[in-house]
Amino acid sequence: MSLRTVHFVVPGGVDDPAAPSGGNVYDRRVCLDLPGFGWRVHRQPADGDWPRPGAAARTGLARTLRDLPDGAVVLLDGLVACGVPEIVVPEAERLRIAVLVHLPLGDETGLDPAVAADLDAGERTVLRAAGAVIATSDWAARRLVAHHGLAPDRVHVAAPGADIAPLAAGTDGVSRLLCVAAVTPRKGQHRLVEALAGMTDLPWSCVCAGGLGQDPRYVARLRDLIGRYGLEDRVHLVGPRSGADLDAAYAAADLMVLASSAETYGMAVTEALARGIPVLATDVGGLPEAVGRTPDGRVPGILVPPRDPAALAAGLRHWFGEADVRHRLRSAARGRRAALAGWATTAQHLAGVLGRLPDQPRRAA
Repeated sequence: MSLRTVHFVVPGGVDDPAAPSGGNVYDRRVCLDLPGFGWRVHRQPADGDWPRPGAAARTGLARTLRDLPDGAVVLLDGLVACGVPEIVVPEAERLRIAVLVHLPLGDETGLDPAVAADLDAGERTVLRAAGAVIATSDWAARRLVAHHGLAPDRVHVAAPGADIAPLAAGTDGVSRLLCVAAVTPRKGQHRLVEALAGMTDLPWSCVCAGGLGQDPRYVARLRDLIGRYGLEDRVHLVGPRSGADLDAAYAAADLMVLASSAETYGMAVTEALARGIPVLATDVGGLPEAVGRTPDGRVPGILVPPRDPAALAAGLRHWFGEADVRHRLRSAARGRRAALAGWATTAQHLAGVLGRLPDQPRRAA
């Protein structure tokens, strides 16, 4: 089979084990799986503090794109592309560009409103100029179409896959909670701590596995909050985990908890379900899609309103207090596990989008 070539521009830290993210995992996996669907991947790391890079990073990205031949197929990670329209949009006049949006830039929690508005405007300009836009959930695709005024036929979905793993043994079937997420305001660990503070009468522990370097001030405030409630021995910020260490964290978990205020999908949810672990998550963005249903319609988790520690606490008490609920959710999680799509399906969808890019690059909008 003759392979076509795609140049995939990814953040420079995509392989950094100290800064794991769903977007990085996604980018690495599709690089491995796209060749099976007819595409040779030339990975082009772009160093810099994206989406607001310094001068050197801007120059480097501009050089990378400028050196590509006219008509080349280019897949750009949105974290790199969408904050620098002045670099990407002119190149869209000669390159066949698709942009992969893991999270709309303005949706990151804690941004100064002026910064968020600027990033949002830049993203709109880039996505309107691209030949195709790829979202990671149906919800995210609808959001991009409505928010940025994109033509629906130019926005495609390639949801993250999941690797089926051995069933988690858990701890005692009840008490070990696991939150896998970078420790940032958007992931809402402070709301999880506030919810847990009201149930110290119950025998639980919670492991928060995720990077601690993205927002050090938030991490400091979270540690203070844990100390204020006297939960130092029960809530553990263990930092980033990957490979065997992450597998061990999942293996010991009885319930996966995610308190995000914004998510386009939620790969940690499907990673848990791939091990038969039920989920308690906020009903926001693409998280309900990630939680999903079993083939016979059962939901393998509990969905609660976002930004609501009381709702989180009610969901947790529902889990802790009712054995039949736990049994039902574990059974549903195993049913959902068997139905999860793999990464080959993700790569197949992406390959289809790349193969349908217009032969002639779009004129910049």
